[in-house]
Amino acid sequence: MPKKGLWVLVGVGLVVSLFLAGFVSFYASSEPDGLEKVAEDQGFLATAQDSANATLPTADYGIAGVDSERLSGGLAGVLGIVVMAVIGFGLFWLLGRSKKATAEKQGVEQESA
Repeated sequence: MPKKGLWVLVGVGLVVSLFLAGFVSFYASSEPDGLEKVAEDQGFLATAQDSANATLPTADYGIAGVDSERLSGGLAGVLGIVVMAVIGFGLFWLLGRSKKATAEKQGVEQESA
């Protein structure tokens, strides 16, 4: 089990990430990103097509159905942090279990030899 200090660091990191995603993200630039800017400058932006993911409820940096642009963007950011944290912690948990099971199996094999 990791030490208390590691959990404090992870907790602080999650709180800071949630704050940035939920509140500070509203102040991000509304200018086009690099790819859009180049497409606009080179004159082929009009040929762009929507992504296959454009119909998802979280497409275009917001949550569909939420009228407030600020709230929609903040919720999308928080949702993204939560989903990635669950995936990350889940993968680390699985890897930790696998490593522990391998170590236990090797210990049993060494005892029987």
